[in-house]
Amino acid sequence: NAPAHPKRNLNMTSTSILPWFGRLTQLVRPGRPWVRPDLHTLGAHPDRLPPFVQASVVAQRYLDLLSPLAWDRFPERNLAWRPAPVPYAALAAACLIKLDQQLVSMGRLRQYLVDNPALIWLCGFPLQPAAGAPCGFDPDASLPTARHLTRMLRELPADALQFLLTSSVAVLQAELAPCGVHLGECIAVDTKHIIAWVKENNPKAYVSNRYDKTQPPAGDPDCKLGCKRRHNRRAPGTDEQAAPPTPAQNPRAAKTVAVGEFYWGYASGVVATKVPAWGEFVLAELTQPFNQPDVSYFEPLLTATEQRLGFRPPYAAFDAAFDAFYIYEYFDQPLTDAPDAPHGFAAVPFSGRGGHKLRFNAEGQPLCQAELAMPPRYTFHNKTTRVAHDRIRYACPLRWPEPTAEACPVNHKQWAKGGCTTTIPASRGARLRYQLDRESDAYKDVYKQRTATERINSQAVELGIERPHLRNGQAIAHLNTLIYILINLRALQRIRQRKANGGGTSPKNA
Repeated sequence: NAPAHPKRNLNMTSTSILPWFGRLTQLVRPGRPWVRPDLHTLGAHPDRLPPFVQASVVAQRYLDLLSPLAWDRFPERNLAWRPAPVPYAALAAACLIKLDQQLVSMGRLRQYLVDNPALIWLCGFPLQPAAGAPCGFDPDASLPTARHLTRMLRELPADALQFLLTSSVAVLQAELAPCGVHLGECIAVDTKHIIAWVKENNPKAYVSNRYDKTQPPAGDPDCKLGCKRRHNRRAPGTDEQAAPPTPAQNPRAAKTVAVGEFYWGYASGVVATKVPAWGEFVLAELTQPFNQPDVSYFEPLLTATEQRLGFRPPYAAFDAAFDAFYIYEYFDQPLTDAPDAPHGFAAVPFSGRGGHKLRFNAEGQPLCQAELAMPPRYTFHNKTTRVAHDRIRYACPLRWPEPTAEACPVNHKQWAKGGCTTTIPASRGARLRYQLDRESDAYKDVYKQRTATERINSQAVELGIERPHLRNGQAIAHLNTLIYILINLRALQRIRQRKANGGGTSPKNA
């Protein structure tokens, strides 16, 4: 009985009332979107599915694929602050379907969901009731536009997707534990280049400043210029006698040398583990612009890996780009609490930086080329490198602290300038870098595990990680995380299928 507002028209037709009545029914009906059971709960209780979802073969297949993740604990945003918001969980589930179906764009994903309305209900999108629809809601009106879905992928919190990746690792651990498999005993780390969707990466397009790193592409300002591989050798087909070797006095023409492959884009670092007879699994991932060095991935990736596994992996395999002292030191940990317990190690090829390969005596002092122990001269703190650390400057034993000889036994080239010197980090990892036996069977067995990252990268390429049709760094990073989640989910299905067929039920088979 409230008095009418002077500016409000009370003669509302049924057409204008119907949309508001539809929203009201969503608020009061038991099946409103924010109380709809999540995918994990529906996987455990399929009897809660509506009949049209139970009858959909596609919906049942994706319920089996996605339900193992902990959707019931998904860090969702507040869904009560405005009418019918789209949950982030619904977007993540829909994007996993998009990747599995290899749909190129959000527009094609939206059309696929419209053609399969059971997936709209299953993912958890807000529903717009429609009395004449077989499923009880309008599929097209229940979905955001393709542009809005793309914006949501860009704004999706990274922690939410990392939660799903953590959940996939936990599910794999629980699935393999009864078979006597401990996930993550040996890991492999590598990076995968991602080519940005810009004309600067198109060799047929004319770009005057293609490789000017100070002018990022207008199509994707977040990407950076980087080198996929770099080498210093003659280009294929060049006559060996056409140019002499490359001394400083007679440089070789640049057109005869293949220097490297440069792209604008990103790189995805991944930690993978290989379990014989079961497959490869992703433990952690990180996407950065292409100008970041490989060693910059080590700390964040290993921190996430240790948190998900609950322990520090004892063994790891890297390529030569990760030849850094702190990586050796990280894995040099005793495997048990026994005093004489063996230590883990990182299998990394020696990169050859810093001249000749140092040797050490029993006290840990480096030996010069004359096989004499070099005494430490002074210690300083280095802040200019990625990891700040103390470094020790070692001097020639025949010149410091007191001169004891008039000539070097091996006639070192620096003898006239004070003798040979070397500077190495004051860390046991610096000595392990030189002392690691790279010819041992243990080293070779661990280094073979690098194939785990190669197989994971191969699967990621099939899912479109190398050339994403996106022009934003955050969206590409989120898409990469979803790709690795899907790889783990597919691996989980293979494990369960093998168990259902009676294989791998004992530690002997694992």
